Amino acid sequence: MQDGSLFIAGEWTACATTQPVLDKYTGSEIGLVGIAEPVQVDAAVAAAREAFVHRPLSPYRRYEVLMRAAAGLERRRDEVLRALSGETGFTMTDARNDFGRSMQTLYQSAEEAKRIVGEMIPIQGAPGQSDERLAFTLRLPIGVVCAITPFNSPLNTVLHKIAPAIAAGNAVVLKPATYTPLCAVILCEIFEEAGLPAGLLNMVIGGGGTVGQQLLEHEGIDYYTFTGSTEVGRVIQQAAGLRRTQLELGNISSTIICEDAALDVAAGKCANAAFRKAGQVCTSVQRILVDERVVDRFADLLVEATAALPVGDPRADDTVVGPMIDEREAVRAEAWVNEAIAGGARALTGVRREGPVLWPVILRDVGPEMSVVCAEVFAPIVSMVPVPGLDAAIDMANDTPFGLAGGIFTSDITRALSVIRRLRMGNVHVNDTSSSRVDLMPYGGLKDSGFGREGPRFAIHDMTEERLITLNPI
Repeated sequence: MQDGSLFIAGEWTACATTQPVLDKYTGSEIGLVGIAEPVQVDAAVAAAREAFVHRPLSPYRRYEVLMRAAAGLERRRDEVLRALSGETGFTMTDARNDFGRSMQTLYQSAEEAKRIVGEMIPIQGAPGQSDERLAFTLRLPIGVVCAITPFNSPLNTVLHKIAPAIAAGNAVVLKPATYTPLCAVILCEIFEEAGLPAGLLNMVIGGGGTVGQQLLEHEGIDYYTFTGSTEVGRVIQQAAGLRRTQLELGNISSTIICEDAALDVAAGKCANAAFRKAGQVCTSVQRILVDERVVDRFADLLVEATAALPVGDPRADDTVVGPMIDEREAVRAEAWVNEAIAGGARALTGVRREGPVLWPVILRDVGPEMSVVCAEVFAPIVSMVPVPGLDAAIDMANDTPFGLAGGIFTSDITRALSVIRRLRMGNVHVNDTSSSRVDLMPYGGLKDSGFGREGPRFAIHDMTEERLITLNPI
């Protein structure tokens, strides 16, 4: 792995300033990366523009590069898993799961590169048109894509942005999270080895207020794809102006438990979805809206399922809940829990924190004004809220600024069909939690959760522009 450098125009570029990358469990240094200067950010965008114009790849060559990249990623599996677990605090189970999903993201992007098509337009159906006139659309690459990625998924989310961009024929400037840049460095090495022409993938590292802001102000970028907070998403959208964006932003994820649900199944799935990756997923279950007729029984099952989740060292084979990204975040989350308890909430589990590790917390009797339910908690904390019926649950689930994902457990298919139309969210899962996802899905939100869709086929469509062509024989 490269140390202390950026990837610009196919070359590893030294930096005057470097930053250590820390193991999120032990706090020890596991890598060193370079922090980009303004001139290097400009160089990365210029390299992307030059490569897009002068070194375009045919769809089949994009397929070949992406498939070679998948093979390269597989060859470096052990190295990637070590880096992924170290820089995020992911358990090995979560790291292996993300690795497998990342392989699928590359395979799907490669296949979709060969299937980018427009459509025939029935222009002869308009009055006054000759029988010979034809009309059709083409989908062409949009140009330079800026990918800004989060700390909580530094492998698969990075690939969900750069692989479809490359498949669509674009050039990319990647800015990974400064907390977790190591997997991005490895991916750049892999694409270089896979034969991607110089400049079609560039990487710069640095803070959002410096490197990120410069990228937003740069006129050489045509498209922004971002995963992160709603607050930053608003800044990006304002700076982008008429340029296109794909924004996957915050959420307060709810899952509804009806009185006829398979409670044991629901409890197990909710525990996993609330606490895996230490709750640091935008679709992690944060609120469970339980029919009051079954709330006590469900609470017992959820506590039981949660107690069975080993907590601690993410490298231990059986650990399910590892550290948060930073001890400061764990302290903040613990404070939110204590604030809720002081306000009358009950903790059904112990409240325990050791450094960056916060043990899973289940709360009851929460008030609507408490941070744990009215703000995105992004921690291993879940609140159970009894509701008098389905209508109240739907109203509560919809009553946030966000609309990324939700779930409902019920045995009544008629009820489920009604709910999926009434929940205003980009993803609704029946007999599964808000956190359910398969990588070929169109994934994205509504309202303050953003717009645009991930998932290779859908992202490729969004990262291309449609051009109408008419042919009128003389």
